[in-house]
Amino acid sequence: MTNRRIVPAALLAHDDHDHDPNSELDRGLTYDVNTLLRRRGALGLLGGAALTALAGCATAATSGGGASATGSSSTSATASATGSATAAASSAASAAVDSVVPDETAGPYPGDGSNGKNVLDDSGVVRSDITTSIGSSEKVAGVPMTINLTVTDSASGYAAMAGAAVYVWHCDAAGNYSMYSQGATDQTWLRGVTETNANGTATFTSVFPGCYAGRWPHIHFEVYKSTSDATSSGQIVKTSQIALPQAICETVYQNTSTYPNSTRNLGQLSLKTDNVFGNDGGIHQLATVTGDASSGYVVNLTIGV
Repeated sequence: MTNRRIVPAALLAHDDHDHDPNSELDRGLTYDVNTLLRRRGALGLLGGAALTALAGCATAATSGGGASATGSSSTSATASATGSATAAASSAASAAVDSVVPDETAGPYPGDGSNGKNVLDDSGVVRSDITTSIGSSEKVAGVPMTINLTVTDSASGYAAMAGAAVYVWHCDAAGNYSMYSQGATDQTWLRGVTETNANGTATFTSVFPGCYAGRWPHIHFEVYKSTSDATSSGQIVKTSQIALPQAICETVYQNTSTYPNSTRNLGQLSLKTDNVFGNDGGIHQLATVTGDASSGYVVNLTIGV
């Protein structure tokens, strides 16, 4: 592994990890203001959708005429309420998908050369299965997880970005990061780069991450214009994180032998109190997850860059 984009050690205490949860690199006033305005704008869109739903329900209730309303009136009221709620949900979903995902810290464990450790120039880093270290067949423990990250171009009406590259990394079931955590400094599991397909989707085979103290369960990612850029110190288009739904996490963490301390750590957090997602509750970063703990989960998120 070679070094690139080296950052002085004094600046590395900016992560999302429990070792120093409150510190971040100062990105400047302009970045902070722009980020705040972007997130408040997104919240405004969703707030409007919610009000539309409430207004629809109120109109339906009035047209129903109370307990003496006829069957046809009740049917009309139900249809009106359902239609309004569906429209509001559709509007909210559209606002959430057709949005630029907020930039977030890469943390102190990126392995992208920014702090001296670099997996991106390793032969074999371009891969979809990240359950092993590069060149190894030994898989890490954990509930199976497929990650589908779809990248869209905000400058082109959120068209799919085919041929882009996504670098993904996250902790294991015990909350450890390869390349950094004690006992794993010579490992590269749960890290890899995949090119997006014609639909703009990069797919990874992984395991569900654990919840360590001080952070909501999450997956890190960086987006590049191409795999060539990703593996040759090219420009990073987007650095952010995927948030995982609470109910799914609670189910996975019932397996305490594989996920020690995750239930306890999760119980001390919320998306609103997390030091990364807390600003807006991860509204544009909360994944849709399907599946079950026995056969595995599929994590889906569409992001605008």
